Amino acid sequence: MGRKKDNDWKKRDGVVYSTAENFDYDENDSESGETLPPKQQHLKVILDKKSRGGKQVTLVTGFIGNEEDLKSLGKALKTKCGVGGNTKAGEIIIQGDQREKVLEHLIQEGYKAKKSGG
Repeated sequence: MGRKKDNDWKKRDGVVYSTAENFDYDENDSESGETLPPKQQHLKVILDKKSRGGKQVTLVTGFIGNEEDLKSLGKALKTKCGVGGNTKAGEIIIQGDQREKVLEHLIQEGYKAKKSGG
Protein backbone atom coordinates (compact mmCIF):
# COMPACT_ATOMS: atom_id res chain seq x y z
CA MET A 1 0.00 0.00 0.00
CA GLY A 2 0.99 3.63 -0.40
CA ARG A 3 3.07 2.69 -3.43
CA LYS A 4 2.82 5.05 -6.39
CA LYS A 5 1.79 3.38 -9.60
CA ASP A 6 4.03 3.90 -12.61
CA ASN A 7 0.98 3.65 -14.85
CA ASP A 8 -1.55 5.96 -13.21
CA TRP A 9 -4.50 6.18 -15.64
CA LYS A 10 -6.04 9.25 -13.97
CA LYS A 11 -3.19 11.44 -15.17
CA ARG A 12 -3.64 10.36 -18.78
CA ASP A 13 -6.07 13.08 -19.73
CA GLY A 14 -7.11 12.62 -23.36
CA VAL A 15 -5.22 9.36 -24.03
CA VAL A 16 -7.62 6.51 -24.54
CA TYR A 17 -5.65 3.58 -25.95
CA SER A 18 -2.41 2.88 -27.78
CA THR A 19 -1.48 -0.24 -29.71
CA ALA A 20 2.22 0.59 -29.76
CA GLU A 21 4.25 -1.94 -27.80
CA ASN A 22 6.76 0.60 -26.55
CA PHE A 23 4.32 3.47 -25.90
CA ASP A 24 5.23 5.62 -22.92
CA TYR A 25 2.86 8.43 -22.02
CA ASP A 26 4.68 11.73 -21.60
CA GLU A 27 3.16 13.43 -18.57
CA ASN A 28 5.06 16.67 -19.18
CA ASP A 29 2.86 18.57 -21.61
CA SER A 30 4.32 21.18 -23.93
CA GLU A 31 2.02 23.68 -22.18
CA SER A 32 4.21 23.63 -19.11
CA GLY A 33 7.36 24.26 -21.15
CA GLU A 34 9.42 27.40 -21.15
CA THR A 35 7.71 30.72 -20.73
CA LEU A 36 8.05 33.07 -23.67
CA PRO A 37 9.52 36.50 -22.92
CA PRO A 38 6.94 39.29 -22.42
CA LYS A 39 7.63 40.86 -25.84
CA GLN A 40 6.61 37.60 -27.56
CA GLN A 41 3.41 37.11 -25.54
CA HIS A 42 0.18 38.21 -27.24
CA LEU A 43 -2.34 38.55 -24.43
CA LYS A 44 -6.03 39.41 -24.69
CA VAL A 45 -7.89 41.22 -21.92
CA ILE A 46 -11.60 40.34 -21.97
CA LEU A 47 -14.60 41.29 -19.81
CA ASP A 48 -16.64 38.16 -19.13
CA LYS A 49 -19.83 37.47 -17.19
CA LYS A 50 -20.99 34.16 -18.67
CA SER A 51 -21.72 31.38 -16.17
CA ARG A 52 -20.77 33.61 -13.25
CA GLY A 53 -24.15 34.55 -11.84
CA GLY A 54 -24.16 37.92 -13.60
CA LYS A 55 -20.90 39.01 -11.96
CA GLN A 56 -18.20 40.47 -14.15
CA VAL A 57 -14.62 39.24 -14.31
CA THR A 58 -11.62 40.34 -16.33
CA LEU A 59 -9.95 37.47 -18.20
CA VAL A 60 -6.39 37.51 -19.47
CA THR A 61 -5.90 34.81 -22.11
CA GLY A 62 -3.13 33.79 -24.49
CA PHE A 63 -0.33 33.28 -21.94
CA ILE A 64 2.27 30.77 -23.15
CA GLY A 65 4.45 29.34 -20.42
CA ASN A 66 4.60 27.34 -17.24
CA GLU A 67 2.06 27.46 -14.44
CA GLU A 68 4.37 29.15 -11.93
CA ASP A 69 4.97 32.15 -14.19
CA LEU A 70 1.25 32.39 -14.88
CA LYS A 71 0.52 32.40 -11.14
CA SER A 72 3.14 35.08 -10.44
CA LEU A 73 1.70 37.32 -13.18
CA GLY A 74 -1.81 36.70 -11.81
CA LYS A 75 -0.66 37.63 -8.31
CA ALA A 76 0.90 40.85 -9.59
CA LEU A 77 -2.31 41.77 -11.43
CA LYS A 78 -4.48 41.05 -8.37
CA THR A 79 -2.20 43.21 -6.23
CA LYS A 80 -2.24 46.04 -8.78
CA CYS A 81 -6.05 46.01 -8.96
CA GLY A 82 -6.60 45.37 -5.24
CA VAL A 83 -9.08 42.57 -5.88
CA GLY A 84 -9.24 38.79 -5.79
CA GLY A 85 -8.85 36.39 -8.65
CA ASN A 86 -7.55 33.05 -9.79
CA THR A 87 -5.29 31.40 -12.36
CA LYS A 88 -6.34 28.20 -14.06
CA ALA A 89 -6.30 26.54 -17.47
CA GLY A 90 -3.89 29.10 -18.89
CA GLU A 91 -6.12 32.05 -17.95
CA ILE A 92 -5.91 34.74 -15.31
CA ILE A 93 -9.26 35.68 -13.76
CA ILE A 94 -9.52 39.04 -11.98
CA GLN A 95 -12.73 39.96 -10.15
CA GLY A 96 -14.69 42.91 -11.55
CA ASP A 97 -14.19 45.13 -14.59
CA GLN A 98 -10.47 45.85 -14.25
CA ARG A 99 -9.59 45.93 -17.96
CA GLU A 100 -7.90 49.35 -17.94
CA LYS A 101 -5.67 48.63 -14.91
CA VAL A 102 -4.77 45.15 -16.19
CA LEU A 103 -3.97 46.42 -19.68
CA GLU A 104 -1.88 49.27 -18.28
CA HIS A 105 0.11 46.89 -16.05
CA LEU A 106 0.71 44.34 -18.82
CA ILE A 107 1.96 46.98 -21.26
CA GLN A 108 4.16 48.48 -18.54
CA GLU A 109 5.70 45.03 -17.97
CA GLY A 110 6.48 44.70 -21.70
CA TYR A 111 3.67 42.34 -22.76
CA LYS A 112 1.86 42.79 -26.06
CA ALA A 113 -1.69 43.09 -24.75
CA LYS A 114 -4.94 44.42 -26.14
CA LYS A 115 -8.60 44.61 -25.21
CA SER A 116 -10.77 42.06 -26.92
CA GLY A 117 -14.54 41.79 -27.14
CA GLY A 118 -17.10 44.44 -26.20
